[in-house]
Amino acid sequence: MAITLKGDKEITVSPTIKQKALRINLNGNIYGSFSEIGAGQETVRNFFRAGGASGTIAKAMSAYDKVFSDAIYGIEDDKRYVTEQRLKKMLIHEIKLLEERLSRKEHSEKMFFSYANTVTTIDFAKKFKGHGWVGIKFQLDPHEDYSEIVLHVRFKENDVRLQQETLGKLGTNLIYGAYYLNNYPEKLLLSLYDNIDKDNIEIDMINFSGTRFIKVDNRLMSLYLVKYGMTDAVMFGPDGNNLLPAQVLYKKNILAFRGSFRPVTKVNIDIYKKSQALFCQEKKVNPEKTKVLFEITLSNLRSTHKAGDIDERDFLDRAELLCSLGQNVLITNFKEYYKLVEYLSEYTKARMALGMGIYNLIQIFDERYYRDLSGGILEAFGKLFYKDLKIYLYPLKNHSTGEITDSNNAEVHPRMKELYKFFKYNGRFIDIKNYDPSILDILSRTVYHMINNQESGWEKMLPDGIPELIKDKELFGYKG
Repeated sequence: MAITLKGDKEITVSPTIKQKALRINLNGNIYGSFSEIGAGQETVRNFFRAGGASGTIAKAMSAYDKVFSDAIYGIEDDKRYVTEQRLKKMLIHEIKLLEERLSRKEHSEKMFFSYANTVTTIDFAKKFKGHGWVGIKFQLDPHEDYSEIVLHVRFKENDVRLQQETLGKLGTNLIYGAYYLNNYPEKLLLSLYDNIDKDNIEIDMINFSGTRFIKVDNRLMSLYLVKYGMTDAVMFGPDGNNLLPAQVLYKKNILAFRGSFRPVTKVNIDIYKKSQALFCQEKKVNPEKTKVLFEITLSNLRSTHKAGDIDERDFLDRAELLCSLGQNVLITNFKEYYKLVEYLSEYTKARMALGMGIYNLIQIFDERYYRDLSGGILEAFGKLFYKDLKIYLYPLKNHSTGEITDSNNAEVHPRMKELYKFFKYNGRFIDIKNYDPSILDILSRTVYHMINNQESGWEKMLPDGIPELIKDKELFGYKG
């Protein structure tokens, strides 16, 4: 709703939770079920309180007991209840019951929906604040297939009652958004925090699918989660669908690469392959339990746009190439490497490593990046080199002199020399020896400008299959 102020200036005011629930209730064609496990029936309570719920709520239930829940939805292979798989089973089961129990002939105008959540709230010791899965399966026309929105949340409040209230608001926002904001996925995403403070709950994964969201790119939805401060990091897989980092990285060895990948070049792939080979040779690294991540920071995405905003087309072009190479992509709000390592450490105690060029390592030893830390660079390094973290270093070639720089002749600030030596001689820096010298002259920004300016010769600087993809989809400003 819009309110006009003095000077004809309009501001948008979000409807209250009661107003949203009432609007759904007063729509005689919206009809569905609520199934909530783990935090009471907090979402459906908002619809009961708003009034007029008899025409909206087909059924409200909380299969709270695990045995009873298993009898309804089946037993999961991993015996867990707060999972995406469990949520989807709930959504499918309840929609099936609606279809079976209500005749379409008698209810030809009804638009069915199934809302569900399965969560675990804060524990008694208040060490684990809890998390959960929330979703809706719905239709906007009685004769169309169902669309679906599924998201994962992490609770931040320290009181179970407050967590329940927040979950109820989120669920109401989701149902309202599904029916009234489905044509505007970005607005729908933002509306999930209507009447909720971002300090109360974190949304770290969301996927849109089905008839109404065919044109929605879930990678872009992932980006919005970080851009709008809903979470600090998101992940998507080679298929473009968003992944839950906690699920993918749990107890895994992790090898991460940070870059612009604008576009991904032969150098990027050489760093990746050579680092991966070294990492998998480590005694405590199981190759079968290793995850590789290509990370792009929000600051990197912003730095390529004149206005300091994010060029969404540019982001999707990069994502398209990395996905085509079968990689998992991590989008983060971490400028400093130690924050990335700190984040990954939440999910695993196994070995971790970073692959990077020598220039990036020199930047890590720049004290200016750590002025906001009371312990300065020492505090940052304590977090960065957690659990014997190693850095695999790709050499740098001076394009004027031809000199090669590696960890042996890298120059850091005089005050940092002893600290640098400490980590180097303790085996934290591993030089990549078997690099390809023929590709050291390749720079991502040079390739990008060549593509953008319709110059020739850039194809040979990129991995196999990438030039064809750029041309076919006209990425990075390419014009055939």
